[in-house]
Amino acid sequence: MRLMIIGQLEGYISAAGKIALQRGAKVIHCEDCEQALGALRNGKGADLVMIDVKQKIGPFIDALRAERIHVPVVACGIGSDARSAVKAIQDGAKEYIPLPPDAELIAAVLEAVTEESNAMIANDPAMKSVVAMADKIAPSEATVMITGESGTGKEVMSRYIHRKSKRANGPFIAVNCAAIPENLLESELFGHEKGAFTGAVGRRLGKFEEANGGTLLLDEVSEMHPLLQAKLLRAIQEREITRIGSNDAVKIDVRIIATSNRNLEESVNKGEFREDLYFRLNVVNIRLPALRERKTDLANLSQFFINKFSEQNGLDRKNISAEAAAKIQAHHWRGNIRELENTMHRAVLMSMQDEIEADSVHIAGMESKAASLVANKSPDPAGVSSADKPANEPSVQNPGGVEALVGRTIADVERQMILNTLGHCLGNRTHAANILGISIRTLRNKLSQYREEGIDVPDA
Repeated sequence: MRLMIIGQLEGYISAAGKIALQRGAKVIHCEDCEQALGALRNGKGADLVMIDVKQKIGPFIDALRAERIHVPVVACGIGSDARSAVKAIQDGAKEYIPLPPDAELIAAVLEAVTEESNAMIANDPAMKSVVAMADKIAPSEATVMITGESGTGKEVMSRYIHRKSKRANGPFIAVNCAAIPENLLESELFGHEKGAFTGAVGRRLGKFEEANGGTLLLDEVSEMHPLLQAKLLRAIQEREITRIGSNDAVKIDVRIIATSNRNLEESVNKGEFREDLYFRLNVVNIRLPALRERKTDLANLSQFFINKFSEQNGLDRKNISAEAAAKIQAHHWRGNIRELENTMHRAVLMSMQDEIEADSVHIAGMESKAASLVANKSPDPAGVSSADKPANEPSVQNPGGVEALVGRTIADVERQMILNTLGHCLGNRTHAANILGISIRTLRNKLSQYREEGIDVPDA
């Protein structure tokens, strides 16, 4: 993890930096916000910024947003000045850390804010073979394509390969190709010169240059626009890029890992993805099995998430009960590891007993299915059994749900379905699009339309 510290902090800066270094972070120090912005523009990337409350936090965060530099910011200051802490949070900081620095507090903030987990739980035979392949190809320079359903842990596997590679001491840079609008992704990848377009207030190095000497993860590469695919292909073939607004080629030394939850061969056949780029990226293919294909890992994964969220929320660690474990084993896990993680987070917060009880494990879909079974077994409200009904009378399993749709337009029902699914996925666009069976681009267009109509759309 890369930590950027901004400000003097009256000598405590070195102590905070040493703690972060001991926790495995790489630390860069900047005197002020202007120097920090310059460092970020020039490829000195950071996974987290820790800034002195005496600095101009609000304008700094505004500048990050304007230049589309996505990095979480935490504020820190001497003592526990409540007024300064509140103002820092209001200005956009995610957390406030009082100084002198407490080692455990800094460690907790680093983990919570970056949400970075390097755990690789793979005891199931289906997963063991995948890890064995990853171990074999990691030391090479081969481009890797990781495929699998949404939520199977493709980014975790990417980080695992990076840590096992010869580039482990270099940067690991991840770009979500589905989350960045098409007109901005080129700048994000290749960088730009000052004045290249409206809002380009200075030269900024792209992710290719930021990842130089390390690994670049192109997450959900299948969502990249065809025109940009051609530029990506050239960058991989020629091992050089050209910033927007410049004619000078820049040499790069980057290993590419790409991920996709789609069948790319089908996308190639449909003309949605370039065949030559597909072959360039698919030198080595690693397919991650869905969670339902590796059921023997469920217990260990569940306990891992219980321990993680217990620590984050300051709660005593608990073991999972046999009843809860059986309930987890019985579920299909359409959302894979991400769904399991969210489920166990809720269970940790809701558990009232010494163990994680079955009642605290609320699994979306399972409760509604059980309720549907109960409803189907209930006597007919009119006192007429299904056998007594006329043969030509249609059977409606959920009459209340059907009646609620009468009189509404298709667009209205579609909007409710999209927003409800997005809420179920906690704002994760890729997961929601996968459940709805639409592309992430279609989902983004729908959400933009809803915003223009004045409808509240959850943030990503």
